[in-house]
Amino acid sequence: MNEMLDFVKAMSDPVRLQIIGLLSQGNATREEVATRLNLSPKDSLTHLGFLEFVGAISQVEGVFSLNDDHLAVLAKEKLSETRPTFVPDEALDEKSKKVLKAYLNPDGSIKQIPAPPKLQVILNYLVQFFEFDTIYSEKEVNTIIKRFNEDSAGLRRDLVDAGMMVRESDGSKYWRVKA
Repeated sequence: MNEMLDFVKAMSDPVRLQIIGLLSQGNATREEVATRLNLSPKDSLTHLGFLEFVGAISQVEGVFSLNDDHLAVLAKEKLSETRPTFVPDEALDEKSKKVLKAYLNPDGSIKQIPAPPKLQVILNYLVQFFEFDTIYSEKEVNTIIKRFNEDSAGLRRDLVDAGMMVRESDGSKYWRVKA
Protein backbone atom coordinates (compact mmCIF):
# COMPACT_ATOMS: atom_id res chain seq x y z
CA MET A 1 0.00 0.00 0.00
CA ASN A 2 2.83 2.44 0.85
CA GLU A 3 4.44 1.67 -2.50
CA MET A 4 1.22 2.58 -4.28
CA LEU A 5 0.87 5.80 -2.29
CA ASP A 6 4.47 6.75 -3.13
CA PHE A 7 3.84 6.10 -6.82
CA VAL A 8 0.62 8.16 -6.84
CA LYS A 9 2.36 10.92 -4.89
CA ALA A 10 5.21 10.95 -7.40
CA MET A 11 2.85 11.13 -10.37
CA SER A 12 0.51 13.72 -8.86
CA ASP A 13 3.08 16.49 -8.52
CA PRO A 14 3.17 18.89 -11.51
CA VAL A 15 6.94 19.49 -11.20
CA ARG A 16 7.68 15.76 -11.16
CA LEU A 17 5.47 15.32 -14.23
CA GLN A 18 7.45 18.10 -15.95
CA ILE A 19 10.67 16.27 -15.07
CA ILE A 20 9.28 13.04 -16.54
CA GLY A 21 8.28 14.97 -19.66
CA LEU A 22 11.73 16.51 -19.93
CA LEU A 23 13.49 13.17 -19.47
CA SER A 24 11.19 11.55 -22.03
CA GLN A 25 12.90 13.83 -24.58
CA GLY A 26 16.40 12.80 -23.47
CA ASN A 27 18.75 12.29 -20.54
CA ALA A 28 19.76 15.26 -18.39
CA THR A 29 21.89 16.18 -15.39
CA ARG A 30 20.40 17.67 -12.24
CA GLU A 31 21.71 21.08 -13.27
CA GLU A 32 20.10 20.80 -16.71
CA VAL A 33 16.77 19.80 -15.16
CA ALA A 34 16.97 22.70 -12.70
CA THR A 35 17.83 25.21 -15.43
CA ARG A 36 15.25 24.03 -17.98
CA LEU A 37 12.43 23.91 -15.41
CA ASN A 38 13.56 26.98 -13.46
CA LEU A 39 14.01 25.04 -10.21
CA SER A 40 16.35 25.67 -7.33
CA PRO A 41 19.15 23.11 -6.95
CA LYS A 42 17.51 21.85 -3.75
CA ASP A 43 14.07 21.44 -5.38
CA SER A 44 15.49 19.66 -8.40
CA LEU A 45 17.42 17.28 -6.16
CA THR A 46 14.34 16.59 -4.02
CA HIS A 47 12.09 15.84 -6.99
CA LEU A 48 14.70 13.80 -8.84
CA GLY A 49 15.43 11.84 -5.68
CA PHE A 50 11.80 10.97 -5.15
CA LEU A 51 11.32 9.92 -8.77
CA GLU A 52 14.41 7.76 -8.46
CA PHE A 53 13.09 6.31 -5.19
CA VAL A 54 9.85 5.13 -6.84
CA GLY A 55 11.78 3.78 -9.83
CA ALA A 56 10.46 6.20 -12.45
CA ILE A 57 13.96 7.43 -13.30
CA SER A 58 17.52 6.24 -12.79
CA GLN A 59 20.87 7.95 -12.47
CA VAL A 60 24.23 6.89 -13.82
CA GLU A 61 27.22 9.13 -13.09
CA GLY A 62 25.04 12.19 -12.49
CA VAL A 63 22.92 11.78 -15.63
CA PHE A 64 19.23 11.04 -15.12
CA SER A 65 17.16 9.01 -17.55
CA LEU A 66 13.58 7.87 -17.69
CA ASN A 67 12.91 4.22 -16.88
CA ASP A 68 10.27 3.80 -19.60
CA ASP A 69 9.76 0.09 -19.08
CA HIS A 70 9.82 0.28 -15.31
CA LEU A 71 7.44 3.26 -15.34
CA ALA A 72 4.96 1.37 -17.52
CA VAL A 73 5.16 -1.67 -15.23
CA LEU A 74 4.69 0.50 -12.14
CA ALA A 75 1.66 2.21 -13.63
CA LYS A 76 0.14 -1.06 -14.74
CA GLU A 77 0.76 -2.79 -11.40
CA LYS A 78 -0.21 0.07 -9.14
CA LEU A 79 -3.15 1.49 -11.00
CA SER A 80 -4.73 -1.79 -12.01
CA GLU A 81 -4.84 -3.28 -8.53
CA THR A 82 -8.28 -4.42 -7.54
CA ARG A 83 -10.24 -2.05 -5.42
CA PRO A 84 -11.59 -3.17 -2.07
CA THR A 85 -15.08 -4.59 -2.07
CA PHE A 86 -17.31 -4.10 0.91
CA VAL A 87 -18.58 -7.35 2.38
CA PRO A 88 -20.98 -7.09 5.34
CA ASP A 89 -20.08 -8.95 8.52
CA GLU A 90 -21.45 -12.49 8.40
CA ALA A 91 -22.73 -12.10 11.98
CA LEU A 92 -25.29 -9.49 10.85
CA ASP A 93 -28.89 -10.40 10.15
CA GLU A 94 -29.97 -10.61 6.51
CA LYS A 95 -31.98 -7.37 6.67
CA SER A 96 -28.93 -5.38 7.88
CA LYS A 97 -26.70 -6.97 5.22
CA LYS A 98 -29.22 -5.98 2.55
CA VAL A 99 -29.33 -2.36 3.79
CA LEU A 100 -25.51 -2.12 3.88
CA LYS A 101 -25.20 -3.55 0.38
CA ALA A 102 -27.81 -1.09 -0.89
CA TYR A 103 -26.44 2.05 0.77
CA LEU A 104 -22.66 1.52 0.79
CA ASN A 105 -20.18 1.84 -2.05
CA PRO A 106 -17.73 -1.02 -2.72
CA ASP A 107 -15.08 0.82 -0.65
CA GLY A 108 -17.41 1.00 2.39
CA SER A 109 -18.29 4.68 2.03
CA ILE A 110 -21.93 5.73 2.30
CA LYS A 111 -23.38 6.48 -1.12
CA GLN A 112 -26.76 7.61 0.21
CA ILE A 113 -28.04 8.25 3.71
CA PRO A 114 -31.33 6.38 4.15
CA ALA A 115 -34.33 7.42 6.18
CA PRO A 116 -35.19 5.65 9.44
CA PRO A 117 -35.33 2.73 10.21
CA LYS A 118 -32.61 1.87 7.64
CA LEU A 119 -30.56 4.78 8.98
CA GLN A 120 -30.05 2.80 12.21
CA VAL A 121 -28.18 0.08 10.27
CA ILE A 122 -25.88 2.71 8.71
CA LEU A 123 -25.27 4.31 12.13
CA ASN A 124 -24.46 0.88 13.63
CA TYR A 125 -21.92 0.43 10.84
CA LEU A 126 -20.46 3.92 11.26
CA VAL A 127 -20.15 3.89 15.06
CA GLN A 128 -17.84 0.87 14.97
CA PHE A 129 -15.09 3.16 13.65
CA PHE A 130 -15.05 5.04 16.97
CA GLU A 131 -13.23 3.55 19.95
CA PHE A 132 -14.72 3.20 23.40
CA ASP A 133 -12.90 5.12 26.15
CA THR A 134 -11.61 7.71 23.67
CA ILE A 135 -12.50 11.38 23.75
CA TYR A 136 -12.79 12.94 20.29
CA SER A 137 -12.85 16.60 19.33
CA GLU A 138 -15.55 17.67 16.87
CA LYS A 139 -12.85 17.92 14.21
CA GLU A 140 -11.72 14.33 14.85
CA VAL A 141 -15.31 13.07 14.67
CA ASN A 142 -15.78 14.93 11.38
CA THR A 143 -12.56 13.49 9.96
CA ILE A 144 -13.66 9.93 10.72
CA ILE A 145 -17.15 10.48 9.34
CA LYS A 146 -15.89 12.21 6.18
CA ARG A 147 -14.07 8.99 5.30
CA PHE A 148 -17.58 7.59 4.77
CA ASN A 149 -19.69 10.58 3.70
CA GLU A 150 -19.36 14.35 3.25
CA ASP A 151 -22.36 15.08 5.52
CA SER A 152 -20.29 14.87 8.69
CA ALA A 153 -22.51 17.32 10.61
CA GLY A 154 -25.70 15.41 9.83
CA LEU A 155 -24.23 11.98 10.59
CA ARG A 156 -22.55 13.29 13.75
CA ARG A 157 -25.90 14.64 14.92
CA ASP A 158 -27.60 11.32 13.98
CA LEU A 159 -25.07 9.36 16.08
CA VAL A 160 -25.73 11.63 19.07
CA ASP A 161 -29.52 11.57 18.58
CA ALA A 162 -29.43 7.75 18.37
CA GLY A 163 -27.58 7.63 21.70
CA MET A 164 -24.53 5.97 20.18
CA MET A 165 -22.29 8.93 20.96
CA VAL A 166 -22.49 11.61 23.60
CA ARG A 167 -21.13 15.14 23.46
CA GLU A 168 -20.37 17.99 25.79
CA SER A 169 -23.05 20.67 25.62
CA ASP A 170 -20.62 23.03 23.88
CA GLY A 171 -19.70 20.35 21.31
CA SER A 172 -16.04 20.32 22.32
CA LYS A 173 -15.85 16.61 23.21
CA TYR A 174 -17.49 13.46 21.86
CA TRP A 175 -17.25 9.86 22.97
CA ARG A 176 -18.80 6.54 22.06
CA VAL A 177 -21.37 5.09 24.46
CA LYS A 178 -21.43 1.42 25.34
CA ALA A 179 -24.75 -0.07 24.32
